[in-house]
Amino acid sequence: MKLKEPVPVTVLTGFLGAGKTTLLNFLLTQEHGHKCAIIINEFGPISIDNQLVVGVDEEIVELNNGCLCCRVRGDLVRSLGDLFKKQKRFDYVLIETTGLADPGPVAQTFFMPEMAKLLRLDGIVTVADAKHLDKELAEAPEASAQIAFADVVLLNKTDLVPAAELEQLESRIRRMNSLAKIFRTERSQIDPSKIFNIKARDLKDAFREGVGDHSGDYDASHSHDHGDHDHEEHDHTHAHHDESISSFAIADERALDLKKTEAWLSDVLSTKGANIYRSKGILYIKGQPKRVVFQGVQMMFDAIPERFWNPNEKRMNQVVFIGKDLDEPTIRSGFEACVAV
Repeated sequence: MKLKEPVPVTVLTGFLGAGKTTLLNFLLTQEHGHKCAIIINEFGPISIDNQLVVGVDEEIVELNNGCLCCRVRGDLVRSLGDLFKKQKRFDYVLIETTGLADPGPVAQTFFMPEMAKLLRLDGIVTVADAKHLDKELAEAPEASAQIAFADVVLLNKTDLVPAAELEQLESRIRRMNSLAKIFRTERSQIDPSKIFNIKARDLKDAFREGVGDHSGDYDASHSHDHGDHDHEEHDHTHAHHDESISSFAIADERALDLKKTEAWLSDVLSTKGANIYRSKGILYIKGQPKRVVFQGVQMMFDAIPERFWNPNEKRMNQVVFIGKDLDEPTIRSGFEACVAV
């Protein structure tokens, strides 16, 4: 199969019961113009999700008995490679991870040279259960990581939660991940254009203030079976200020020294990369006529000259870090040391 450009990949993640398979099923019934290959990862020896997925014409690959983490990432690579060897016709890949998966190793897969030639990580979509998100963030580190890695967050099951609480949840998500776009959904129903080919790794719009669309992309006529759980009392005893996941940005108009910047990024991501889930930025390098764009997933990152600075464009550095227990003062101090003299 000869490819003119890499095939886009969307990773669907979210904690147990958030609505990932519901989202996958919904997307496969919509007219979005893509022929999808699907990889489903389940934790356990018996495949359930595969039996729940509609769209029998799709190419479905199962990865059972383990989450998509470092120890089984080789299975993901082999499965992706097998898709191309089969020469099935597809122009998009959807990966649904288990609810206990850390999206980091999945994203890292697409930094590998052999994968980058074939596939392009288009975005990570996290489905969050609005009814139980507070509790999950307090008790499950996986839920926090899934929010931190997201390019898009679907705040799902919004019909089960009062409007004021939805606002609080969105604010909490925004503090954890300032880059993610947030959409409110019921039954994971959303305009497919918000999911497919969003080019989340394209930084042209990455640093707008207040990123996110809070409009409802769902049909309110679809009602849920609320059942008994609709009457549960929400546990708000934990304080929101103690969240370990956060994000911060650096914006600076001073040019940077190339060698110092490379050394700083290598050092900060190698020593703190386990806690820095996502990093991305546009760098203004002294003597470089092009913007330098870098993308990082934990300890893996790349930085490449992108396009020429426009004559009427203000040259500046814009960098965002998202992670757990971030040492913001040290990271900012390291940045300061990179300023060209």
